[in-house]
Amino acid sequence: MCLGCLPPSQLFSCTWVGFSPPLWRFPLTRGPSPTSAGARVPWGLGSLLCAQLGHRGTQEVPPGVTGGTLGMVRARAGALLLHHLLDQRPHVALFRELYLVCVETALFSRQFSNLLGTVYRCGNLNFTCDGNSLISPVGNRVTVFDLKNNKSDTLPLATRYNIKCVGLSPDGRLAIIVDEGGDALLVSLVCRSVLHHFHFKGAVHSVAFSPDGRKFVVTKGNGAQLYHAPGRRREFNAFVLDKTYFGPYDETTCIDWTDDSKCFVVGSKDMSTWVFGAERWDNLIYYALGGHRDAIVACFFEADSLDVYTLSQDGALCVWQCDTPPAGLRLKAPSGWRADLQRREGDEDEEDNEEEERAVRGKAAPAAEEQQGKVRYSRLAKYFFNKEGDFNNLTAAAYHKKVHLLVTGFASGMFHLHELPEFNLIHSLSISDQRVASVAINSSGDWIAFGCSGLGQLLVWEWQSESYVLKQQGHFNSMVSLAYSPDGQYIVTGGDDGKVKVWNTLSGFCFITFTEHSSGVTGVTFTATGYVIVTSSMDGTVRAFDLHRYRNFRTFTSPRPTQFSCVAVDTSGEVVAAGAQDSFEIFIWSMQTGRLLDVLSGHEGPISGLCFNPTKSVLASASWDRTVRLWDMADSWRTTETLALTSDALAVTFRPDGAELAVATLNSQITFWDPENAVQTGSIEGRHDLKSGRKELDKITAKHSAKGKAFTALCYSADGQSVLAGGRSKFVCIYHVREQILRKRFEISGNLSLDAMEEFLNRRKMTEFGNLALIDQDAAEEAGVAIPLPGVKKGDMSSRHFKPEIRVTSLRFSPTGRCWAATTTEGLLIYSLDARMLFDPFELDTSVTPARVRAALRQRDFTRAILMAFRLNERKLLQEALESVPWDEGEPRARGGGGGGAGPQQVPAGLASSSQSRSSAPPCRTCTWRRCWSFWLRPWRCRTIWSSTSCGRRSCSWRTGRSSRPGRGRCCRRFSSSRRASSATSTASPSCATGTAIASGSRWPSPSSGA
Repeated sequence: MCLGCLPPSQLFSCTWVGFSPPLWRFPLTRGPSPTSAGARVPWGLGSLLCAQLGHRGTQEVPPGVTGGTLGMVRARAGALLLHHLLDQRPHVALFRELYLVCVETALFSRQFSNLLGTVYRCGNLNFTCDGNSLISPVGNRVTVFDLKNNKSDTLPLATRYNIKCVGLSPDGRLAIIVDEGGDALLVSLVCRSVLHHFHFKGAVHSVAFSPDGRKFVVTKGNGAQLYHAPGRRREFNAFVLDKTYFGPYDETTCIDWTDDSKCFVVGSKDMSTWVFGAERWDNLIYYALGGHRDAIVACFFEADSLDVYTLSQDGALCVWQCDTPPAGLRLKAPSGWRADLQRREGDEDEEDNEEEERAVRGKAAPAAEEQQGKVRYSRLAKYFFNKEGDFNNLTAAAYHKKVHLLVTGFASGMFHLHELPEFNLIHSLSISDQRVASVAINSSGDWIAFGCSGLGQLLVWEWQSESYVLKQQGHFNSMVSLAYSPDGQYIVTGGDDGKVKVWNTLSGFCFITFTEHSSGVTGVTFTATGYVIVTSSMDGTVRAFDLHRYRNFRTFTSPRPTQFSCVAVDTSGEVVAAGAQDSFEIFIWSMQTGRLLDVLSGHEGPISGLCFNPTKSVLASASWDRTVRLWDMADSWRTTETLALTSDALAVTFRPDGAELAVATLNSQITFWDPENAVQTGSIEGRHDLKSGRKELDKITAKHSAKGKAFTALCYSADGQSVLAGGRSKFVCIYHVREQILRKRFEISGNLSLDAMEEFLNRRKMTEFGNLALIDQDAAEEAGVAIPLPGVKKGDMSSRHFKPEIRVTSLRFSPTGRCWAATTTEGLLIYSLDARMLFDPFELDTSVTPARVRAALRQRDFTRAILMAFRLNERKLLQEALESVPWDEGEPRARGGGGGGAGPQQVPAGLASSSQSRSSAPPCRTCTWRRCWSFWLRPWRCRTIWSSTSCGRRSCSWRTGRSSRPGRGRCCRRFSSSRRASSATSTASPSCATGTAIASGSRWPSPSSGA
């Protein structure tokens, strides 16, 4: 095994020959967590590299160097170490190269940051326990909308399919997320991580926690399953099945609990409602309620009562009254071995009087059965929502028990507010043209959330003031293009629905929508000032929008009606260019006057891309005629160069310095050109990096269909060394331009509800008549997939249900270079280096203040001051506390030895224990290490066997290693041990080679000093 294949703990575990710094003091595995980029790690890789570069004190890991990044650095770091070992080069140069490797790799360790452009897809909405945040399922992800602070954040987790239902615990700490395939995730909303995976082995329609948080119920098939909810203790199995309830003859749809968690009610599609007991009640095992003519949509318990409200799809409301209060439920008497156990535990006196007690109970038994009989329900009233006769299906409902408020949503987009049990209408309003899929009410009863899956709308309505708290809507169809503002604060997107939306990257909300286009938007861009947006559309217009007044102040048209496929603006913002799709021409307008300046002809195919040179007045145009033309604006738009390609051009972009041009072609290649000399400088073959999947309706395999896939979006990084590429695939690739290699590949989605996600189809769906996906399912089923009309690629695919194909339509790097964004089938995805840290304070109270920390420093109570600084987690205060500790405080921990070694070194008493616990004990001065390198004909099979002889002390961490067996093409290692030195040397502290020298800022001790 070569050094590049060694794990980090072995790679940096020993002192190498020819190196003065002992690398065992800095294990790679002690870096920051994968979510804490830039965290302060004084004893990790950051201190090692920064110390070698001349820095002292508590250093920081370079931005982006996370735990996941260290794994990618391992192979290159091992190769560098072996190379320097053979060349015996100075260790400072080595660690400088290692530092550059880490920084270079960190630039591509971007992780998913947020999801914009999509606010709701399907599933149920939930308010948090405080009522200020709304949890919305978006595809296979979950987005949390903070309504108080006006921010949205997507959790860094994803399910395999679209989310079907979300259950929130009463305390708001846990959430159970179930997708369409029946896979469940137990998520901690505090640390935003997945705690447990579980598969229910079937489709789950709803999930609900009990009010006490000890149990939860899921509806699966025609039954309901009761589970014990996970608690604060660690358990091997987080979900423990308690009991399974059967009764309905069709699928169950909804759940609700009583306030005391004693009973729950389940609605079904067979028009019946069932009340079950969560415990073994004597007078209530189950109770079936009828009275409806359609499927049950929702059912609710009254507050502190067993009365039930049931609502059906045909708009009927039934009020059921129970003759028994919740306190009247009796536990069932134990039987069998439980009765025997209780009988044995009884006293002897009770056993003597058993016959007399039985006689008394026997006389009162008939009266007791009459007074305390079984639980019975009676229908108190029945109301109808469709009194006018207009047929309108009821699709969603929610009930607030404290204020007795019932909210119902209908298929026409209307909602009603009623007061129960009198059924008094409070309010009625139409909020959408599509059906209301989900309704939720916050804890105070003031805000009502509505989700419309057809248009992807999410609304929060305050019914008392009759105003919107939140009103967001994504693009109806897929997004096509995006552009960053020059300061990176805003992102503009254009979709096939003809809308142009501007998103705030900090809050994640859309604050303006332009609807002037009457057809799909094909291109968007910002001007250099950042206050003007220029868009092109298939309706034959190019429009300019002002972000100051939020209006369309310029409309550019062509002499003949044409469809524009792309748009570009020069660096000054005075010239606007747009390419035509049908006339193969390029139109040039003036931004100031709005007049048409010139029409550029020469291409023989549709224009696929336009891009201005950032430094010169040169326009590059790519076309399907396998050419890229360069037009000089200063020379009357004359064609200066024509670059011949091997295939149709799909995208073109300039490097930020304008010295290079990148073109994506139909044969999955990316070619790089020198625009000055019209010479091709390089090319990248990306066919195998796309790895496109097979659609359910494809007749050919994914390998053959990949021949027709290519990159359709290109973008250079801020430094111009890398290029970002994406297309009809679920992968986004980053290539190194100079080396022409793949640096990293991002998988933008793992949602199997989308089409073309898997390379191979499931053979169980293949029949002798074809794929089961070709069968048109019932439109009433939400998960149905309908066959699109021939030639239909966009829109509703001739039905309200279809399976969209995963693809990337546009890519852009942020001007800061810290993040990049992509418009995909799932929405606008943002990948960033700036991980959103969640500060969870530990033992932080009002008494811990910066003033108290400085007061403790003045009192020379350094341990308490450092602990309080760590609790506050403020960088400057923590640095001040650490640097205020004098080095003469504390007992001596190490003594330098040997010639040229450092003098006595001391470590503060408050930091001694932490330094000892963060690293293993080093070898003693009496232990001698030698290594023998044996390179055979196959050096990559070489393995280093670490062996040593120890001094015998219990505190010494190095023990005699196992020698390798000779032969088999492996290297053997011979070692020897020097005899013990003088008694004075042998009495030295076994921790003589600890990291004290680093803390004090002195030089590294040489390895020969302790021999």
